[in-house]
Amino acid sequence: MKQKIAIPLEGDVLSGHFGHCEAFAFVDVEDGKIVGTKVVPAPVHEHGGHPRFLAANHVTDVIAGGMGGHAVNMLESAGIKVLLGAPVKNYYALAQDYLAGKLVSTDQSCHHHEGHGHHHHEDYDHHHHSGHGPHHHGEH
Repeated sequence: MKQKIAIPLEGDVLSGHFGHCEAFAFVDVEDGKIVGTKVVPAPVHEHGGHPRFLAANHVTDVIAGGMGGHAVNMLESAGIKVLLGAPVKNYYALAQDYLAGKLVSTDQSCHHHEGHGHHHHEDYDHHHHSGHGPHHHGEH
């Protein structure tokens, strides 16, 4: 089975935020083994530009730190598997860890573009005395 893993970079280590990376490492994999790597400059940052760029390059998997919800949706709808919450380290080591099953995806999608980040719920909880009633938003 062939895979092409994309890893957003700052220098030669993982970039903490997908949308603002300098470059992408493309790691070619055949039958679970790395057969080639190449680093390409990231396209100009525009809404949805990076997911389209990766889809056009036939990427099958993306290893990222944090990523906006819109980018995650675009990648997944293009059939690309997204792993979030990866540690900041050298891209080759990350690809090896990924193939060995050592990386576990966490929900690190950044919702700042959608405007429903975690902060709103906390603010909401501070206003219970103003007649919103005793309902909590699933925070136990």
